[in-house]
Order: sequence, then C-alpha cells, then structure tokens
Amino acid sequence: MMDGGHYAELTAFMAVYETRSFRTAALRLGVTPSALSRTVRRLETRLGVRLLNRTTRSVGPTETGTVLYGRLLPAVAGLEGAVDDAVSMQAEAAGTVRLNLPRIAAELILMPRLLHFTEEYPRVWLDLVIDDGLTDIVSEVFDAGIRIGERLAQDMVAVRLTDPYRIAVVGSPAYFARHAPPETPYELSAHACINYKWPVTNHLSRWPFDGEAGPFEVEVSGPIAVNDTGLIRDAAIAGLGLACLPEAAVESHVATGQLVRVLEEWCKPFPGFYLYHPSRHQTPPALRALITFLQTSTRGG
Repeated sequence: MMDGGHYAELTAFMAVYETRSFRTAALRLGVTPSALSRTVRRLETRLGVRLLNRTTRSVGPTETGTVLYGRLLPAVAGLEGAVDDAVSMQAEAAGTVRLNLPRIAAELILMPRLLHFTEEYPRVWLDLVIDDGLTDIVSEVFDAGIRIGERLAQDMVAVRLTDPYRIAVVGSPAYFARHAPPETPYELSAHACINYKWPVTNHLSRWPFDGEAGPFEVEVSGPIAVNDTGLIRDAAIAGLGLACLPEAAVESHVATGQLVRVLEEWCKPFPGFYLYHPSRHQTPPALRALITFLQTSTRGG
C-alpha cells in the first residue's frame, strides 16, 4: 500500500522528469535541490531501477522512467483534479495571480474584460507582466501565462481561450501611395518590412504563409526590428513599412482605413491563445477563477 512518503517520491520524480532540472523542479515544489535529489534516489532504491540519467550538465529519463511517468500522469492528474474540485467548491477566490502574457494577448483578451473580472472577483488581484518573449513561467515564479498554442511547453496544462487566428500583412495608405502592393510573398524582398525581434536570441521572425505547395516562411528586412507588437502596428500606421500581425490585432485599423491588408489569400491560420500553468500543483482558487472567467467570456461559454 502506498503511503504519503511514497506519493511524495513519485511527485518529486515527475517534477524532475517534466523540467529536466533538479533546480527548477525544486523551485516548483518548494524544497532544496539536494533534498529533491535524495528523494528521487530513495525512490530509485525502493524500486530497484534507475529512473533518471544524471550528468553535471543535464538530467534525462531512462526508458523505465519514461514508462513510469506515462503511467503516473493520468493517475496523478485525476487525484489533483478531484482535490481541486473539492477546494474550489469551498474556497473563496482571493489572492494575487501573477500572469505573464504578450502585449497582443493583453490588448485582445484581458483588457476588454478586466473591469468585469474585477467586479466579479473583487478579492483577486492580477499582477500582469507584459512579455513578448518566451519566459519560463516556472523559473520566474509566475502562476500562469498566456501564449499562442504552438509556443507552449509540453509539460503545461493548457486551456484554450480563443479560436485560431490568421496572420495579416498590412501597410498604411501612405506607404502604398509610394509602393505598389505585393501580389505574392516573394515580392516582400522589395518592401520595407517592420519585423519582430526575439529579445533573448535576437533572431528576427520569419513571416509564415500558405501556398499551393503547403506552408512556407519568408525572411524579410526593413528599417525597424522591435520586440513589441504594439510598436510594430504603430510603425505600420505611420507609414514606415509593412507589418505581419494577428488579424484580430489590426482589424479595427483596417476597418477605419488606417491600414490596408494585402496577401490575404496567402495568410495561414495559426493556433489561438491559451492560458497555461504548471501541471503538477493544485490550482489556487484565484487562478481557477481567472481561468473559468476567461474561458466563459472569450469563447461564449
């Protein structure tokens, strides 16, 4: 029969498996890395098998460890879900939710609904960090993040907030008065393009398209590269060049004539926004309230 100590050993192993790091897993569980290492070794000794391969630089699962994790995941998720449901029925939503999200998600998803949320949950405080990069929310101690679905880590619980979007390539009327609109993505090399620059790697984004032969990407260049999507949109409105942004971020500006959309038949859909949070801890009532509110308000539930 499994006791509480055995359960703690298994959850410790799962945290290291998911993060591939004793330091990050220890931060998630609120213990020291050395204590976590001893717990995992105790589990391996009790089972008589090695579950993790360790070097001075990396941690990775053995074949046995991968099999064990696959069997544990649905069982532990079921237990935690039952506990979460029981807690949420009794606990009042209160406290601070520290949330990491890109500017576009803040503009499109959160800010239009913020007043309603604060009225419905007056004891929940939101600590918002606008971040267009790919910050590790576990190591930076965030409760949750919002990102496009294709950029989520696999070990996260992901909750869909929006349907898929399409990209939109746009420019101002003043820009198109000076330059003929491109008819294919391959003509973008002759245009000034305002590009997104990833803050950690300094890499420039490639613009994604979809053609008869399938999806492809185009490298673009221009007078400005910036890591803020709001500034990219503003620069396009000012006539500095073309921008590639989610259609929802520019649709109002297209409707008023500030921006003109081009290459629409080439623009591919991409996964919508998801709220995500670490999968191996009990969801606090305040975070659960935010998740439920956003799911309902963004998807018509």
